Amino acid sequence: MTLDLEELKKNHNTSYLASVLEKLVREEAEVREMLDSDETLHEMAAKELKFIQEEKERIEAQVEDILNKDKEAEEFPNEIVLEVRAGAGGDEASLFAWELAHMYEKFAEIQGWQWKTNYESKSDLNGYKEASFEIKGPAKDGASKNVYKMMRYETGVHRVQRIPATEKNGRVHTSTASVAVLPIRKKVTFQINPADFDMEYSRSGGKGGQNVNKVETAVRIIHIPTGLDVRSTNERSQLANREKAMMILTAKLQQLEEDKEAAKHAGIRKGQIGSGDRSEKIRTYNYSQDRVTDHRIKKSWHNLPKIMEGDIGDIISDIESGAVGDEEEE
Repeated sequence: MTLDLEELKKNHNTSYLASVLEKLVREEAEVREMLDSDETLHEMAAKELKFIQEEKERIEAQVEDILNKDKEAEEFPNEIVLEVRAGAGGDEASLFAWELAHMYEKFAEIQGWQWKTNYESKSDLNGYKEASFEIKGPAKDGASKNVYKMMRYETGVHRVQRIPATEKNGRVHTSTASVAVLPIRKKVTFQINPADFDMEYSRSGGKGGQNVNKVETAVRIIHIPTGLDVRSTNERSQLANREKAMMILTAKLQQLEEDKEAAKHAGIRKGQIGSGDRSEKIRTYNYSQDRVTDHRIKKSWHNLPKIMEGDIGDIISDIESGAVGDEEEE
């Protein structure tokens, strides 16, 4: 195993171990130099070299374990941005978008994750036209740390079939809402050129009290080359909203880069689960039959009221494992 000590020193998780390894390498060189000058010390030197080698192997194993965990943390970060947007279906679609957000918020609460609203645009019936949220796991070990790993397959179009409260003739309506899950990675493979985006400021209409509404704290960033539009309104200062909006924009651009790279290798898809495309219909919530069906693994679950209150652990586990069932007729 060849380790770059200088690179290890730059990583705060391995810097101490790098120093220990460096010391062991020096001691090994000193023992070998001593052996070259006096062969009568061969037996003692052999024991010393054996001890040093064992220590090096032990430390290198620790370093390798840390680097593997760092790699996994980069692939499956513990922080995401979750976006919901109403699709076809007018007010009913916006209400469904709100319900999806509520479902994920309750699930985050069950997992012990932090949930924070970045931006929300509401309909006349108080549903969501679109909204953006930040979800962050605790910094402790355990299943609750795997935010992106658990949530990554929620991206796509979610469909609801039910009789709306405003429907007088008892007809079942079909509406949709889309969900996007964006990982917030520590390492970014590109730089954003300041000339490539426009930044707009406005008064925040959300939480924060009178002071927030008097000052232009809300931030909107438009990335000119791609047309991406990002907003952050719920932080208390313009600077904080700008930093949050830039974080989300970076995550979106990083996702675009990864999608382009994946497109070059058509075989590299997320197994049978799908491409993670926001336009891909992934799930139907059928209220009259009290059933949720995921079309990617052709499996259904019942007890919709409980599911919409965040009880989606079994759904997420089955999708992550690729458990296939028999899809019922819609």
